[in-house]
Amino acid sequence: MLRNLFSWRHKDGGSNTSDGASSTSSSPIPSSPVSSTSPGWRIFSRPSPRTPRSPDIKIRNSEVEAGSAGLIMENRPNNLPAKTAYEQLKHKQEYQQMVSAAKKKELREAKERKKAQANLQRQEEQLASAVAMWNNEFLPKWETMHTHKKCRELWWQGLPSCVRGRVWKMAIGNELNVTPQLYGIMVQRSVEKLVTLSECGSVASQDDVISDCGDLEGTLDLIHLDVSRTFPHLCIFQKGGPYHDPLHHILGAYACYRPDVGYVQGMSFLAATLLLNMDEADSFIAFSNLLNRPAHMAFFRVDQPVMCAYYQAFEELLVANLPSLGDHLKNIGVTPDLYILDWLLTVFSRPLPLDAAVRIWDVYLRDGEEFLLRAAIGILKMYEPVLMNQECTATAAQFLTRLPEDLCVDALFKAIASVRTSAQKRTFTHILQAHMDAIGSNAV
Repeated sequence: MLRNLFSWRHKDGGSNTSDGASSTSSSPIPSSPVSSTSPGWRIFSRPSPRTPRSPDIKIRNSEVEAGSAGLIMENRPNNLPAKTAYEQLKHKQEYQQMVSAAKKKELREAKERKKAQANLQRQEEQLASAVAMWNNEFLPKWETMHTHKKCRELWWQGLPSCVRGRVWKMAIGNELNVTPQLYGIMVQRSVEKLVTLSECGSVASQDDVISDCGDLEGTLDLIHLDVSRTFPHLCIFQKGGPYHDPLHHILGAYACYRPDVGYVQGMSFLAATLLLNMDEADSFIAFSNLLNRPAHMAFFRVDQPVMCAYYQAFEELLVANLPSLGDHLKNIGVTPDLYILDWLLTVFSRPLPLDAAVRIWDVYLRDGEEFLLRAAIGILKMYEPVLMNQECTATAAQFLTRLPEDLCVDALFKAIASVRTSAQKRTFTHILQAHMDAIGSNAV
């Protein structure tokens, strides 16, 4: 029976072929009783022999319609029962529905493509306009324009990548007066210390040198390990990558420049984010000045009283904005130090996708450390439904340590925009200072 279905040919329709195809293509046969002149049963229409098949040719809706016509509208072969009038009408209606659905789908897809193209064109125009404003209006007159309402509004929308490095450089500033020449000296000093480290074994009688080499060895080993673990998905900071040595130089130079701070895990993400937007010397200058800010210096030097003040200020703002979530996290044992520490140390570069992290960097460098806590609460607000369903401390903390890669940046900033950084008529500065004073008085 199957052989008849696929290879049957009417004796007047031509010779049989192995695949049951006619030597010439024909259109579907309208429904009518089977006659001796019927061209036969065709499952699908076959292209003309003059049109060779190609595996690269995509099947279009019209081809699907033709195949559907062959399947539904054709008469049955002579050795099968003829279609009834009801079947003919039913198959005709099904065919018309399939054609109508295919046409609607094609129109819908065309409309979506047109809409996407219009959105892309609009985004490109907005980007070009923003770049022109930054280059022509804001950056040349930075001292007067960076606080202008128009500049701040455009800043909130995200800096264009082609001007981001210059804006960050001017926003961070250089209060420490670090120069490229100083950076070169620090890099050379770090290289010399590597040589000294290799010679430590031959000066065992000098205890002070041995002690210094031992501390330096741990620092350099940690830097070497962390450089390769920084943004591993980018593959540019790993050994042999174009940014491996520059990042190693910046971190080693800073360890020599500020031996009182040294190197702390998390610094590599800050330096790498700067290095992705600036040249090497400017990245070191910005990195040194950024770490000199109160919040970063307190966290990298592990100043416990100041860190506790930030944690308590964050918890107060969390309760003011998300009381239910704040209580839930407290009940399951998820304290701020389990996730906020990493968020602040790396300015969200490690837990967030990079495109979201740099947007937070943009506004952080505009508004200061207050925005870091505001962004943190915005993240919690965005994922409040997920976190409210978490009952395990480890699971919730793990989720907050590495947030989803498909995070929508626009949705995140919409959540951040709704966050209040004041409570009980007190500003963030007053809240933070009150907790610092309370911790100081308790210590006394």
